[in-house]
Amino acid sequence: MTATTATPRRRPTLKTIAELSGLAVTTVSRALGDAPDISAQTKETVRRIASEVGYVPDRAGVRLRTGRTNVISLVVPTEEDALNMTPRLIAAVAGGLSGTPYHLVVVPEMPGQTLMDPVRYVVETRSADAVIINRIQPQDPRVAYMRAQGFPFVTHGRSDWRDDHAWFDYDNAAFGVIAVQRLVARGRRSLVLIGPPTDQSYGRDMLAGVRDQARAQGVTLHVPSGVSSDSPAPQIAASVGATLQSHPETDAIITASPHGAMAVVGALEAQGRAVGQGIDLFAKETFPFLSLFRPGILTVTEDIRTAGLFLAKAAIHEITQGGRSHLHHLDSPA
Repeated sequence: MTATTATPRRRPTLKTIAELSGLAVTTVSRALGDAPDISAQTKETVRRIASEVGYVPDRAGVRLRTGRTNVISLVVPTEEDALNMTPRLIAAVAGGLSGTPYHLVVVPEMPGQTLMDPVRYVVETRSADAVIINRIQPQDPRVAYMRAQGFPFVTHGRSDWRDDHAWFDYDNAAFGVIAVQRLVARGRRSLVLIGPPTDQSYGRDMLAGVRDQARAQGVTLHVPSGVSSDSPAPQIAASVGATLQSHPETDAIITASPHGAMAVVGALEAQGRAVGQGIDLFAKETFPFLSLFRPGILTVTEDIRTAGLFLAKAAIHEITQGGRSHLHHLDSPA
């Protein structure tokens, strides 16, 4: 060895942490694995030392010993809309896994794939211990598949089998009720809904909430066909423009996303109308933006951070409990 050759640093192991903490190797391993019979103080001590020495688990060894990957996969769509919730959901789930043995791997739904393709890949290769999915359909084939496979999963949204799997959902029916109530309180009587796709559970729920409340309040509701809040902006704008032409009495529009709201504003302004001046726009957003875009837009905010933290917790619960119990949470609009 020459004078300039450095001695390679030994990679920290479980034994390293055990020697520094005075604990048994098995206790260290169980503490890092978040075992329920290990005290919170011991876990904190072990994790602090692991962080200080730069300990990184040998994934191949972990999988060989436990059959687990310590990975949770979040399957998300690839979207060009910069205002979509995906980046915030990824950050929130990752935050929920911080301090646990689990790591987040994002699996994109690539163009040309079916909804089943990325989920089937993860399940068949066992490349993760659990999967988180969103854009849930009432009879979602991914939910049916993972239930049949006995594979741990959590949904961001509710399927028709909601009692038999873990989920977090935002109460979109309640959002619809609130939207109609607030618009009626402002004197609006002729409403238009540009809602989510109705093949997804949250679209169905929002439509039901708006429709039922409009009926209860005795106001008119129009729901243009062939368009949703996920449609391309020019398509939304064209549909709204046509609706305003055929129903000039329209005095309020409800939509489910910032993307939809911006397209609606474009359609209104193309006809010389302004939000808040004879016509209101009520929208759902996942971070406060729309009031900066046009101060007259009425909004309710969906808390994606709460969703991500719960999804992470529920995924770990599915892994550790083996499907014996499931966590559920329905978040109410403020």
